[in-house]
Amino acid sequence: MKIFGPLYCKVMQWCNHPQAEKILGGVSFIESSFFPIPTSLMLAPMVLATRDRAWWLASLATITSVLGGIFGYLIGYFLFDQLGQPILEIYGLQEKFITMKDWFDQYGVWLVLLAGLTPLPYKLFTITSGVLGLALLPFILASIAGRASQFFLVAGVLWWGGEKIQPVLNQWAEWIGWGVLALALAAYLLLR
Repeated sequence: MKIFGPLYCKVMQWCNHPQAEKILGGVSFIESSFFPIPTSLMLAPMVLATRDRAWWLASLATITSVLGGIFGYLIGYFLFDQLGQPILEIYGLQEKFITMKDWFDQYGVWLVLLAGLTPLPYKLFTITSGVLGLALLPFILASIAGRASQFFLVAGVLWWGGEKIQPVLNQWAEWIGWGVLALALAAYLLLR
């Protein structure tokens, strides 16, 4: 079943849309609080399509992701029963939330940094941070560090590889997509 190859081709077409940067910012914002699709899946093709804007795109993704993370934090802090709990239920993360509360007692803000760096569901960490009342400034600083590290790494690799990487991605998009999905599943199982 081919999913990621056609999706990659579609996203490459979207990269040339006049509103592509606004869409990237919107996806990055909502991914941090409730949307399941990772920002890097849109960032990567956009960097390939417009390599001269790689650093701007990584900055845009970082800024909007951190703002979305703050939104997720506020959902957890003020609206957990009304919005946070239903979001966790949609993604089947209720048990993870209980585990997260224990982890936050031990590791606190370091978990936010880790979630920002990895394919772990960042939204779970933002909402949990709000529910538990994690100090906002350390939360924001850890979010900036984690999200910037992820997005600038993606942009840097694709900027550096550029035209050499494009044919590889075209050929291996399906395998890469399933590989990323397998890594996310492995991270999920480890969190269990």
